[in-house]
Amino acid sequence: MFRFANIEFLYGLLLLPVFWLVYWAVRSWRRRVIRQMGDPSLVERMMEGVSRSRPAMKLFFFSLAWLFLVLGLARPQLGAKLETVKKKGVEVIVALDVSNSMLAEDIQPSRLERAKKAIAKMVDRMENDRVGLIVFAGDAYVQIPVTSDYQAVKMFLPTIGPSTVPKQGTAIASAIELAEKSFTPGEGKSKALIIITDGENHEADPVAAARKAHEQGITIHTIGIGKPSGAPIPITVNGQRTFLKDQNGHTVITRLDEKLLQEIAAAGGGIYVRATNASMGLNKIYNRIKGMDRKEMKEKNYSEYNDLFQYVIGLALFFLLIEWMIAERKSRFFSSIRLFNTPEKGGER
Repeated sequence: MFRFANIEFLYGLLLLPVFWLVYWAVRSWRRRVIRQMGDPSLVERMMEGVSRSRPAMKLFFFSLAWLFLVLGLARPQLGAKLETVKKKGVEVIVALDVSNSMLAEDIQPSRLERAKKAIAKMVDRMENDRVGLIVFAGDAYVQIPVTSDYQAVKMFLPTIGPSTVPKQGTAIASAIELAEKSFTPGEGKSKALIIITDGENHEADPVAAARKAHEQGITIHTIGIGKPSGAPIPITVNGQRTFLKDQNGHTVITRLDEKLLQEIAAAGGGIYVRATNASMGLNKIYNRIKGMDRKEMKEKNYSEYNDLFQYVIGLALFFLLIEWMIAERKSRFFSSIRLFNTPEKGGER
């Protein structure tokens, strides 16, 4: 198994396009200056020692050096020993509403962003439990199957938004039914589903779905996010911030449906918690989940890893050395060498 031990260093790769954008900006500025000085061909003949290709070559090798340096700092590792580990824990699936109504800002910075941050903090508390993620709007989709790879869950969270699900709406029942199929098959009551939504259900009966899932040993908790008084849904149209409107031109107000979420939690044998700006309520629910009967789960994990960063850093130093050896200006010594006594055409580029 291949992995990066310090995966956060990979963000350094975002600087690569910045290097090239700066290079092309300086190159364009230089051309404009030369045109202002006079005829470009004449000015360039006067700048005999200046090379147009060498800065690009230097940047190319510097970019390779930067690429491998960042990869090296991220500590690439290869699994060397696989062993079966027995753990006792609970399987937790989070069903997150990603409909447009979750963009409302009555919970700061928005309902959706606040929920994602709370999920990340809950994952940080996990040790032997497994976690999965379902997103839903008009339909429900498994985004992360039940796993003990907490880092993968946290990395995926920032990418989630209303565009994740093509059909808008709030199909809570579909999310419950999909979660029921997504847990590891087997008997036991160590399965918990946490539904985070504003509760504006537009599809089938979620209470009946919750009752059926609870009969299969799944405990369902609900978190209501938003305010009963409601809030408009911010959108961006042609670069301008505005609010979602209905067919009659009236601003759409999305309101928390606490009654429905309380009924779902009661049918699922769990509890309902209302999120506020001060607390999402996930800690309260997770504390309750930790008190559930924990089943033994077997996992195959790599217990030992071989570091590969030294080879990658070596490549970075090699390309950095090449970049250092390439002079920005032409060498008078090498430019005077004529192997075939052919006339120079335009000089070294």
